[in-house]
Amino acid sequence: MAHLPELALIIPVFNEEQRIAKTFNALRDFLKHAKISRLDIVFVDDGSRDGTVRAIQQFQGECSSVRLISYPDNRGKGFVVRKGMLAASAPYRLILDADMSTPLTEFEKFIPFLEKGCPVVIGTRKGRGAIVAKPQAWYRRKLGEGYTILANLVTGVKVSDFTCGFKCFTGYAADAIFSRASIDRWSFDAEILFLARAGGFQICEVPVVWRNDADSRVRLTKDLLKSFVDLFRIRFRRGRKPLV
Repeated sequence: MAHLPELALIIPVFNEEQRIAKTFNALRDFLKHAKISRLDIVFVDDGSRDGTVRAIQQFQGECSSVRLISYPDNRGKGFVVRKGMLAASAPYRLILDADMSTPLTEFEKFIPFLEKGCPVVIGTRKGRGAIVAKPQAWYRRKLGEGYTILANLVTGVKVSDFTCGFKCFTGYAADAIFSRASIDRWSFDAEILFLARAGGFQICEVPVVWRNDADSRVRLTKDLLKSFVDLFRIRFRRGRKPLV
């Protein structure tokens, strides 16, 4: 794997006890092969009620680079991602899902873009070269397509995939973007890309391998409706003024 000086992995978790062993195994393998001078692993717990926090604490005993930030109440994925990104100090910060739906090895595809100076590099499941090893149910795909079309129109950000949970930011971009973000739940992806565009940060899309996890945390009726409402909150609250 190519070399980067320092990298932080930001992993939001919520009731992950049944699948977090897979996360740990992926991290162990990454630590063995990644040519990175310093790797920080930041788990941000969103009010888990199972054994997630205990499992991470045990993993901390094995891996000194693991940090745990835990909140007593469920605030939403956007909230914990934001807190994790701002708590990290590494010059490169990668958000990834605990289910490893995009394998950590896909990060190697991001490195050439980061080395060339792209401040925001995001994975896409829809670009040419992307591989969807296990797709979502057809109705979820259609709803996702509709959300992408609307998000493009409302935010003015022209990307093919807003919600792929595999995104990397330089430290400067992360601090500028996430310090201004406020969406706590599922439309946070659209908000951070909107803020990136408003701040003049280039966004590079990279096709990745992705596998659907049937244990989705998205509740279609409630979460999807809230996501559509939040899209318009993003647009009308922020306008098109650049970040300062």
